[in-house]
Amino acid sequence: MQKIAVLSENLKGVSDAALIFSQINRLYYTSFPSSDGCLLVCADGFARFWTDSRYTEAAGKSITACDVCDSTNLTEQLKEIFKERNIKTVCIEADRMTVSEYKKLAGDLPDVKLDDSDVLTKCIEAQRLVKTEEELQYILAAQKIAEEAFDYILGEIKVGKTEKEIQLALDYYMLSHGADALSFETICVSGANSSMPHGVPTDKKIENGDFLTMDYGAVVNGYHSDMTRTVFVGTPTEEQKKVYDTVLAAQLASLSVLKDGISGFDADKAGRDIIAAAGYGKNFGHGTGHGVGVEIHEEPRLSPKSPHTLRTGHVVTVEPGIYLPGKFGVRIEDMAVITPDGCRNLTNCPKELICL
Repeated sequence: MQKIAVLSENLKGVSDAALIFSQINRLYYTSFPSSDGCLLVCADGFARFWTDSRYTEAAGKSITACDVCDSTNLTEQLKEIFKERNIKTVCIEADRMTVSEYKKLAGDLPDVKLDDSDVLTKCIEAQRLVKTEEELQYILAAQKIAEEAFDYILGEIKVGKTEKEIQLALDYYMLSHGADALSFETICVSGANSSMPHGVPTDKKIENGDFLTMDYGAVVNGYHSDMTRTVFVGTPTEEQKKVYDTVLAAQLASLSVLKDGISGFDADKAGRDIIAAAGYGKNFGHGTGHGVGVEIHEEPRLSPKSPHTLRTGHVVTVEPGIYLPGKFGVRIEDMAVITPDGCRNLTNCPKELICL
């Protein structure tokens, strides 16, 4: 069943229709990227996508799951449809609409009741959490590009090159080898800078004795990949080896417990306990992982505060780290899809410490 049809079915008994304005959810349901648009999905199975003249022709050729129309006067077009189909209640994306947008929509559509609860948010989230086989193939295609970029960049990392140069080389490789876009701004930090989990690449030159952490990903057909690898330049000290080995052990531990029914709390705890036992508990401040799909950060979360239960079809990252301020940091990240009795690792890239 197509995604729009699933949402239509889920609206039955909840609301007459749903209006989707956010760019990311429009992309999810139509597979069509645009900066403008409105998707109407009705509980009776009717659906229509409106966009302006910049996109109408392309949208008409691309979207097969619903009608496509030019949004010449969207307010009047919506009123007409609501009257024709006797639509009285309409759910909106309360989590993605500003107060001013909501007030304008309510003023434009006085004859329908706008449901500003979280009902539509929950419907969409539940659907997006479980990836279809097609979605998994897009994620795998994006991940394959990122892995090939890692193989390439190992030959480019040399003493004297800057963090920015390594970052740009990674970005150029992905964009010139099939990526539609970058998953996010590539993180490439070395030496003392690697103690910052989301550090920004600088003009700092790579030196002997540096860890180099690279956190990056590619986008294919709107779906993201996400991976992190930390490599070493030169010969590591005993402390550096201990930290790396501890992070790797923690990452493997969290991966090993992933399965349908485990909580995000317990998935996080499996690795966090190893880091704490090694004496670095205070040096691991972020969550172990997050969902990935049409957004780089989605539900569910793997963290000490996670309210989620992992289910078959969820795609999550597993990325513990240890960060010693002013010294260095290490993070290792894979993506995995949850299966009934475990997980399938979507990342096919070496994790043992690489010394260059």
